[in-house]
Amino acid sequence: MEDSIKEFVFLGQSILCCKTPKPVLDEINSTYEKLIKKKKLLSMENQLAGKIRNEHSLFWNSKDENIMKRHNFLSEITLNFFKEKTIHYLKCNKIKEYKYKINSIWINEMKAGEYNPVHNHRGDLLTGLSSVMLLKLPKNYGEEWARKDLPFNGQLSFIGNNKGCFCKDGYQPTNLQVGDFFLFPYDIAHCVYPFKGKEKRRTLSANIDVAYDSANENKA
Repeated sequence: MEDSIKEFVFLGQSILCCKTPKPVLDEINSTYEKLIKKKKLLSMENQLAGKIRNEHSLFWNSKDENIMKRHNFLSEITLNFFKEKTIHYLKCNKIKEYKYKINSIWINEMKAGEYNPVHNHRGDLLTGLSSVMLLKLPKNYGEEWARKDLPFNGQLSFIGNNKGCFCKDGYQPTNLQVGDFFLFPYDIAHCVYPFKGKEKRRTLSANIDVAYDSANENKA
């Protein structure tokens, strides 16, 4: 029988999941480790949602403020990775006319007991994309007190805001690996659960403003 399906329309938001190229991963880790040792990175501890002591900025491309001044410690190769993935995400979601700008990039380095509560992001705009890149992960997150078949210690979890009978309203990626990269809209809520142990969990986040006319894009 000839397939009569003309199109499958997806109504909802999406998360791009991919691997970070090793040169980009190595540069970010080495740059962070070198600059944090020299105490040259600005602390973001009191400006972000995370209950994390070590949060430091690598890139800031917004207006100068009392604390934050424009800076960039990353190479063009690394910045191009974020630009390429932004363009790829927007193309996959059929957004054709837009302007984008990398707003900010920072490192979260969590130790045992620290966590990121449920939150979402914004830059200079309310529309845009945020990301999580896994830079270093503990070998062990500590004992799970209950449901060992469903581990949550140190895990990244996304909370969807879509409703409906067949709608996926949450996503917790499994088998996380160093280099995993997730790109998603500003208003998707997400969190990271605390863990136990002596090792640290290091991630990068980036905010990318995207200006576009949603009314124009939604025309049939």
